[in-house]
Amino acid sequence: MSHRFFDFAGLDPLDRYKILSGAILPRPIALVTTLNAEGRPNAAPFSFFGVLDHDPAVVALGISRHPDGRLKDTVANIRETGEFIVHIPDRALAEAVEITASPVGPEIDELSLAGLEHQPGQTVASPRILSAPVALECHLHSTVPISTAREILIGRISAAFIRAEAVGDRLHIDPRQIDAIGRLGGKNYCSTRDLFAVAST
Repeated sequence: MSHRFFDFAGLDPLDRYKILSGAILPRPIALVTTLNAEGRPNAAPFSFFGVLDHDPAVVALGISRHPDGRLKDTVANIRETGEFIVHIPDRALAEAVEITASPVGPEIDELSLAGLEHQPGQTVASPRILSAPVALECHLHSTVPISTAREILIGRISAAFIRAEAVGDRLHIDPRQIDAIGRLGGKNYCSTRDLFAVAST
């Protein structure tokens, strides 16, 4: 089997992005909702995202700035309020995910644009998307500046809403009931419906 070697020191940032976003697959999608200081809602998806620990329970979001250097609304809102909700979207929400990714101004309510019914969270004021199978209510724990163009936001999970039929008696979660989608390169997505197990050795 042959491989191509890429020295990242010799690649420009766009080429590094294309390689990483096309090779680290699938990436879970965090559909993040926030409020600004005036209470205006925002929703946006991010696939540079993952769970980092369970004790304390924390997630991390890698969010870049706009090309002109401005903060994205999600980052600005989290900095202002210290709160956000991470939703794991299912296949039924795929089109809404794309709509919330639209490059619109901060005055536009992406939740209304995508037709997503919502209500305030239980432990945060950020809006919870009612149709999402998973919603993780988060408080900002810390930020890690990676470069002038991107920072990592680490959120402490204070509460979770999980689709009821997905949760078993021993708190095992049935991935078929979550029906999560993942991000591939470009505009491509995948589902988690094709499940298989590998026997232990």
